[in-house]
Amino acid sequence: MYVVIFRAKVRAFDAEYSTVAARMRELALTQFGCLDFQALTEGRDEIALSYWPDEASIVAWKAHSEHVLAQQLGRERWYESYIVQVAQIGREYRVTT
Repeated sequence: MYVVIFRAKVRAFDAEYSTVAARMRELALTQFGCLDFQALTEGRDEIALSYWPDEASIVAWKAHSEHVLAQQLGRERWYESYIVQVAQIGREYRVTT
């Protein structure tokens, strides 16, 4: 399993951001094999964690035409800066009660 870590400094969000973000989450989860997607914003900091079964799914997601457009909008309008990290998860521990 892989995790994509997206960390950004927010420039400004507008009404279109919420629509685009919801659509990107929907596509990732329903069409590209994303296993889980969590995001949160605090002040100007945003972090999103998405979990994937393999690198091929991540590559396909990154290249999808709607996602490419969303990335462009992010660079032009919504984010001052961002970093994307992709890591393979070697171990996972879970506790449920």
